Amino acid sequence: MPSSRPRPKRREPLSDRARAWTRASYHVHLWGGVITALAVGVIGVTGVALNHKRGLGLMPDVAGVDGGLAGSLPLSALADAGRAALADPDTPVDRMDVRPDDGYVKVRFDDPEVTEVTVALADGRVLHVGPRRDVFMEKLHSGELFGDGWILLSDAAAVALVLLLVTGFWLWLLPRFRS
Repeated sequence: MPSSRPRPKRREPLSDRARAWTRASYHVHLWGGVITALAVGVIGVTGVALNHKRGLGLMPDVAGVDGGLAGSLPLSALADAGRAALADPDTPVDRMDVRPDDGYVKVRFDDPEVTEVTVALADGRVLHVGPRRDVFMEKLHSGELFGDGWILLSDAAAVALVLLLVTGFWLWLLPRFRS
């Protein structure tokens, strides 16, 4: 017994331009997805871990102290107080993170352990000395771990995601226009 369903209409063949765009979209989508999957995975996992670095124990938790910027010591004196707490007082300072509401400054040193010394702003008292365990993850997340040229890895992954979105949308949308 013949089917009562109507036969589907025969689709118009694609123009050469549409066929070329579809073929290019397919290959860009396929290989772009394959190449960026690892980078996007690493960026995603490290990003989530960095969002929860205090809870994961990657960052020291230091209680705030009284004092603010008005009564604080000069930054150079605070850096010297932090440097004095290290085994090697000649270690260069990498960065200083001043937290006026908490009353301290975090002095991070450029050493293999990435040591951080937390110093009270008001009197230069050392509150905490220890390694920062999140620095490796920050450098991996940003691409800095592989050298300065790799810092753009996050940007390249973002551009690749947009390209995957556009080509995937095209590959999904094309059959709907053809029917």
